[in-house]
Formats: sequence, structure tokens, C-alpha cells
Amino acid sequence: MTGCGDSKKEADKTTLKIGVTNFADTLEPTENYFGWVVMRYGMGESLTKFDEKMSVVSWLAESWQISEDHLSWTFKIRDNVKFSNGKPLTAEAVKASLERAFNKNKRAVTFFKYTEIVADGQKLTIRTAKPEPNMPGFLADPLFLIVDVSAEADHNFAKEGPICTGPYMCQSFVKDKAVMVKNPYYWDGEVPYEKVEIPSIDDPNTRAMALQSGEIDMAVNIAAGDIGLFKDASKFRVDRISSLRTVLARINQKGVLGDPKVRAAFISACDRKSYNEVLLKGTFIEGKAPVPPSMDYGFKDLADPNSYNVERAKQLLTEAGWVDTDGDGILEKDGKKLSVDFVVYNSRAELPLYAEAVQSDAKKVGIDVKIKNVDYNLIDKMGINGEYDCLISNITTANTGDPEIFLSWYWRTNKNGDNPQNGSGYSSPVLDAKFAELSSEFDQQKRHQLIIDIQQILMNDGAGLFLGYPETNIISSTAITGAKMYPSDYYWLTNKISPVKK
Repeated sequence: MTGCGDSKKEADKTTLKIGVTNFADTLEPTENYFGWVVMRYGMGESLTKFDEKMSVVSWLAESWQISEDHLSWTFKIRDNVKFSNGKPLTAEAVKASLERAFNKNKRAVTFFKYTEIVADGQKLTIRTAKPEPNMPGFLADPLFLIVDVSAEADHNFAKEGPICTGPYMCQSFVKDKAVMVKNPYYWDGEVPYEKVEIPSIDDPNTRAMALQSGEIDMAVNIAAGDIGLFKDASKFRVDRISSLRTVLARINQKGVLGDPKVRAAFISACDRKSYNEVLLKGTFIEGKAPVPPSMDYGFKDLADPNSYNVERAKQLLTEAGWVDTDGDGILEKDGKKLSVDFVVYNSRAELPLYAEAVQSDAKKVGIDVKIKNVDYNLIDKMGINGEYDCLISNITTANTGDPEIFLSWYWRTNKNGDNPQNGSGYSSPVLDAKFAELSSEFDQQKRHQLIIDIQQILMNDGAGLFLGYPETNIISSTAITGAKMYPSDYYWLTNKISPVKK
């Protein structure tokens, strides 16, 4: 009996089980933001990556340098790296992969525009149309993870997973569950598990229960209200960090919130201090600016002209011509009710809580907020098409190492479709000039000040409702070691996670 028990324990050590929320319908890394999932699941690797302090470090590229004219970046691709099908990683393969990303996803050109990519042995040179100060950071984004393009002819990347260089490769994938297996050709140390099962458990309470019961070995992003269940350090390890994320509502400028007074009133009506301290039990920081205080971009010094002030909100709405003529508590103008559609998704526990709190506060000043719950996969399309009055997002603000890309995607003017993520209609020539300056500025102090200036302009314009800044976490059983949450939120499954040796 004892022998059987021991063998079962040994067998269990060959399989790791991770509870996550998954937003990907496929594993095609250039579709939507699905490259994040490919990287999080231990398949995809990029030329560079971010360490625990969000500094860019080497990954598939061991080093890089920039030319004197700042128009060419040359990367030295590591020797002796193989894809999971055994083919060698060459600069030519990297070139094909990067070109594929640009061909398949319009978002790629919002990072940088290249004039030429040249492969010479293990050297890859990217020549750009203008100086690109943050090229190594751009290439750490999961959109640019490296795949073996030559394998595409007989391998369906979407359904079977792309051929990459990470410690694990896909055995099977559906939205509800992914199964990864060891990559026999992995280049960067031992791969501890033969198999990794990754069920998608969207409900955060169910995810917490699965970890408590031992159904899974680790879970990503346990809800704030459930973290207290894992205080027993003999059973669980909790890795919590202040994230680089902001929970915000994008505000559509083409609807009723296009009126700056209505927009300012809407934001001023929201008691964000109460949302974070009471509803979310102090595990989120009160929202104010686009970039969270975990990053040093002037958070304390930025002034919020639309901080919580109910009387100001009411006064602004009166000035904008909205009155309650029928006594139902909702304001009207020109025969129309003051109604706002607020689009949310439920896979993050805090989002519906925020939306309901905003709905309650808005009603107090005469605004009717209608909450519209949608599947996460619709959020990107709705954002691009502007199909919302308010659209909630929990977004990483430094996906390339600093907030430039996040700020630019959401608020730089979308001229003839050149910035599709900004579907809100927001446009500011002053802001665009700041973005133009930032995009070519190498001096870190000047970049720092430009990012502060950009935030203040957005806050003055009421360009978004910044709700709060979350912690993020990975909680794991003490039977495993090496599970770690990184600020970038890209690296969940790594070969550093292994069974504890007894």
C-alpha cells in the first residue's frame, strides 16, 4: 500500500496544474493579443524580456547595439537554440517571424516601422524609418515572440499552437483547457514537468477553491477577497506585487460624453477612494492618473481636476443644459435621457464591482449608466470600432518597459486608421506633438517629463476614468517552487517552476 502511495506521488510530480483565466480562442500569436497567452503558457519567447524591475534583458538575443545615426539596431541571436521541432534558431528565422507579425497584425506598426530587416548568420539588423529609442523594449512584447514560419505549411498554429523555442509546447488547446508538454530541445536548462495542464477557471472564487482543494497546484490572480484563505505558509506560497496595471474606462468622445462638461461631471461623480478602500478592501490603490504609482512618472504631483466632488458634478451638468423635467432622477436634454452605456467583462473579479459602483454614483447626479456585459474577446473589436460610451480595461501600462505605447495606443489621434486602438475619437494636437517628441527622444530625463506632461493633458481633458491600480499575484502550493509573478505579467509558466525535492 505504501509503495503504491509513493508511486502515485512520484507520478503526480510529472504533471503541473495551473488555474488561469484565458481570453484566447486560438494560439495564433498575431491574432488579437493572443501572443500573451502563448508566452504565458511557456511556449513563446522573444528576443528580449523584462526582469523583476522592468529592465530589458537578453533572451533569444544575447546582445544588441545601435548605429551612430540611431536608425539601425543589430541583435546577436543566440547560438545553439532550437525550435521545438528541432530546427535551429537563426537570424533568418527571426527575420521571417518578425515580418510575419507585421504582415498579420496592424498593431505591429504602432510600435515601430522598419525599412529593412537583414539577416547575416546570427546577426539581425533592423533598419527603421526614424530613431526608435525603445526598440529592445518593443521586441519584448508578446506580439513579437519568435515562431518557426517554415513549420506553418504542415502545422496549424491557431489550433495546434505555434512552433516556438520555450520550455513547453502545445499538446492540445481549446479555450477551456490547454495541455502543454516538455520541449525536448529546450536550450535554457532542465524542463521539470512532462506535462502541464492549464484549465481556464474564469470565476475567481472557483479558482481559489480549486487551489484550496488541491485540484490545481498554482493559480494566477486570486481575487482580493480570497487571498486571506491562503495565509497558512505551510501549505501555500503567495507572491503579490504592485502591478503595472491600471483599471480604467475609456471614454467615447463621439457620444453624450463628448461634451467636456458632461465628461468632467461623470468623472467627478465617482468616489474612487471608496471603491478601492471599501469595495476592494484596500487591495487596489485609488485611481487618478493613467500610469500607476508603482512607476515613477509623477503620480503624486499630477493634479486631478475631476477628483470626487458631487456638487461640482451637478453644477457642470446644469451648465451643460441637462435638467430633470419629469422628476424620475435622470436628467434630460432635447427630449433625451442622459444615458451612458458601460461595457465590462467579468473574467476579472473587480471589473463588475467598479461598474456597479460607477452606476450607483452616477445615478446620484442624474446620469443613467447601463452596464453591458460582454465576452473579453469582443473588447478589442469594440474598442477599435468605438462601440461604447465607457469601456472598461485592466491593462498593463508598460508593455514595452515604459508607458509610451499604452498612452499612444489609447489617445494619440487616429489619423486614417494609423492608430486603430484609439476608437474613442479623442484627438489633441498638443498631445500629438508630445507623442511625436517622445517617440524619438533618447534622453531618459526628457522622456520621463514628456510622459508626465502627457498624463496631465489627458487628465485635464477628462480623456478617461482611471478607477484604480491592482496588485497582481500568483499563489502556489508549497509542493512546488519557483512560481513567481513578474510586473510585466507575461511570464507565468517557466522552467523555473518545479516540484519541491524532499
